[in-house]
Amino acid sequence: MASKTIEKVLRIFIASVLLLTGMGKLLDVPGFIKVIDTYRLVPETLQPLVAVFMVLIELKIAENLYRNLSLKITALAATVLHAGFTLLATITLIRGIEVPNCGCFGVFWARPLTFITVGEDIFMVGVCFLLFKMAQKGEKSRLDNDPA
Repeated sequence: MASKTIEKVLRIFIASVLLLTGMGKLLDVPGFIKVIDTYRLVPETLQPLVAVFMVLIELKIAENLYRNLSLKITALAATVLHAGFTLLATITLIRGIEVPNCGCFGVFWARPLTFITVGEDIFMVGVCFLLFKMAQKGEKSRLDNDPA
């Protein structure tokens, strides 16, 4: 019972973070495209596509988590997404690129990219991975108890 409660708390927490980050970007896509440009990684012609794609991914993962749909796959997708953010932030910092707005919440909560951002991303990877492992264990438990 306690593990189901923890699973639900993790699910709602991750979904809420992704809803906020996705909505922050969606409310000013042109501003978010400018943020993407500061990372100096994506060609200018692809930046609008990347911006929209990122927003849609964040919002879809959030929706699936809120609705408890395909929990194992959705938690894995959230883990991979945040691992990607962690890698991108780390590489950008190592390259010495100054990013005045990390873009985590779009342009509305502008914060510079720092190693604190990397720490936050690592935390999110851990939380998402924990949810994935819990969903995996729950799925295995359900299969083990299936009389068919």
